[in-house]
Amino acid sequence: MTNQEFLKYINSGKEVIAGSDIHIKMTELSNEAMKITSELNSTYHTPEEISALIEKLTGRVIGKNFGMFPPFYTDCGKNTIIGNNVFINSGCQFQDQGGIEIDDGTLVGPKTVIATLNHNINPTKRANLIPKPVKIGKNVWIGANVTILPGVTIGDGAVIAAGAVVNKDVEANTVVGGVPVKLIKRICDTV
Repeated sequence: MTNQEFLKYINSGKEVIAGSDIHIKMTELSNEAMKITSELNSTYHTPEEISALIEKLTGRVIGKNFGMFPPFYTDCGKNTIIGNNVFINSGCQFQDQGGIEIDDGTLVGPKTVIATLNHNINPTKRANLIPKPVKIGKNVWIGANVTILPGVTIGDGAVIAAGAVVNKDVEANTVVGGVPVKLIKRICDTV
């Protein structure tokens, strides 16, 4: 199975049956991601070297002026899209098999977790996986230790307070926080 065939299936949102060809491909991509992130996290790299490793990990050209402070962890890498002027702080963990899109100007705080897979709730099918993408808009600021759950869309200009668990969509130009997130305030357009 090619990476493109895998991405086409996984991005359809269909359930991944444990032991299926898609599931086996997920494991293969996870092993590849472990090799690349191990290289990324094991020693100092220049910003240019970090960008090159992230492009190798994602299999795509990443946006201009990308910045990252390793360590960084992912279980796939191939289903992450990164825009221009994105910064990812240290200790982040992206479970991107279900798809992660990070738009221009977004800042991702340290130890952020982005999850895009759920297990089937039925105990007899528990090992099956259900992919749901996470989409993060432009100029979003994600604080430290945030967890973003599968299927969430975060609107442009939003701020996610440190320690929040984002279990639902976040409107543009709002500040949210808490477990689970609640609206704290709206950001005025004249800020």
